Amino acid sequence: MMEYKGYIGKVEFDDDAGIFHGEVINVRDVITFQGESVQEIRQAFQDSIEDYLEFCASRNEDPEKPFSGTFTVRIPPELHRKIYIQARTVDKSLNSWVSETFERAVAELY
Repeated sequence: MMEYKGYIGKVEFDDDAGIFHGEVINVRDVITFQGESVQEIRQAFQDSIEDYLEFCASRNEDPEKPFSGTFTVRIPPELHRKIYIQARTVDKSLNSWVSETFERAVAELY
């Protein structure tokens, strides 16, 4: 993975074509890039972000922000109830409890 100005790019290698290709994965807008070497793919990634930002500016539109800090999750009502009870049991808001639980889960991965 690569990061530039808060945008995250995922890169794969196409052995048949002999090129790296990637896309920005943390926005809904489609931003892609490719290159034949690590240096080229890194530069293409940054150029694609800059092109995207310039394109948005030329249209007087705000570029999509990589993360807003808000997301909606649909879960079964029974699970919602259990999570709420667990949060209240430890004197936390539902949001705080879920956020802390996610933090612990992610910390285990990294």
